[in-house]
Amino acid sequence: MHPLKIVAPLLLALTIAGCQSSPDQPPKATSATPERCDAAAVRQLTGQKATPELLDEARVQSGATTARIIRPADVVTLEYLGDRLTLYTDEALIIQRITCG
Repeated sequence: MHPLKIVAPLLLALTIAGCQSSPDQPPKATSATPERCDAAAVRQLTGQKATPELLDEARVQSGATTARIIRPADVVTLEYLGDRLTLYTDEALIIQRITCG
């Protein structure tokens, strides 16, 4: 008998068995952060000058964990963080738009 005919079914059985999980194992926890930011709660800040104090106040009011101010020429990362508040401003730091993420 050819050795491949013996080994191939054994490897297939082991592969299938390795893909199965036991029902008594708890589901794996994910590292994703739940969204907690509510940009609507601070929309009234649009048109105001962005300051470090205002940014911190907006972060607290929106429920965000972190916050940032972005001006038109700023270089930013594009990752989405559901618990981050972002204040978009013009060059004079007047808030134009407020979002979470």
